[in-house]
Amino acid sequence: MDLATIWYVLIGVLFTGYAMLDGFDLGIGGIHLFARKDEERRLLLNAIGPVWDGNEVWLVTGGGALFAAFPQVYATVFSGLYLPFILLLMALIFRAVAIEFRSKQPARWWRQMWDVSFAVGSVGSAFLLGVVMGNIAWGLPLNEQGQYVGGFWNLFHPYALLLGVTTVALFMMHGCIYALLKIDGEFHETLRRWVPRCIIFFIICYGITTMATLLYVPHMAERVRAHPWLFGVAVLNMLAIANIPREIHHGRDFRAFLSSAAAMVALMTLFGLEMYPHLVLSRPNPEYSLTIYNSASSPKTLGIMLVIAGLGLPVVLAYTISIYWIFRGKVRLDRMSY
Repeated sequence: MDLATIWYVLIGVLFTGYAMLDGFDLGIGGIHLFARKDEERRLLLNAIGPVWDGNEVWLVTGGGALFAAFPQVYATVFSGLYLPFILLLMALIFRAVAIEFRSKQPARWWRQMWDVSFAVGSVGSAFLLGVVMGNIAWGLPLNEQGQYVGGFWNLFHPYALLLGVTTVALFMMHGCIYALLKIDGEFHETLRRWVPRCIIFFIICYGITTMATLLYVPHMAERVRAHPWLFGVAVLNMLAIANIPREIHHGRDFRAFLSSAAAMVALMTLFGLEMYPHLVLSRPNPEYSLTIYNSASSPKTLGIMLVIAGLGLPVVLAYTISIYWIFRGKVRLDRMSY
């Protein structure tokens, strides 16, 4: 593989890692308001308390890698989708503040205010991430300079909105399964009743999104049609999704979580395969599209940054693994808890 393709894969790995890790954080925010008792909401917050900020490192690293490797894409996406990204940033900020501030005061109104902020920030973040992915898949109106020439409301077309809802459903399912791993007692049994509903919600959204993609975004299936062996990735994705309710039924929560993570990897792999070599597809003028070749940094820059990435990525992996190992086990509430 050439350097541009290596960076394409590396950035995909970083964003996939973010989806798997921060996905369950956002998903727990999606189910947060369904918990009625204050203790239950505290348990949900403490399930992600030691890891949520570390999970977001993957998003920051992915954005930095995109800027270093494909600066033209970074400029086009972050300028054209400026308002959605500002809304995403605000949602992430309010979510983070809510986690830290919620338990600072015992007043009921205070905690309810931050509970709503946490839930809205989490669902809003997941929804906007899906909207961005939907627009990248659908295509953006670009001019000959690779600049976005559409309006703000053009970004919220039906397909992008559908991807946003599907992303929320995926993260809610992922987060509910993670909560099963971290929480026991009476609330654990409540969560076990919630998981099948989250799975059904996701499968319905996933089915509708798949049909809409095949009907209205046919270029996102061209590579699989041209290379039938790639259909194996789609089969693995479907098997991973089908295995989730099976593992939940047998009480194997960790295997269900791994299946959910595997489904995310397969979905991101399919997305990357179908987009390659495009990073931003121009619609309706495909000749103005930004690819990994016409938007990449110089070969020397890509080579130097690859060395830096080779040194830095193991540190991120080691940090992530150590945090999850240190804070393994079930959540217990004490005076140091949220």
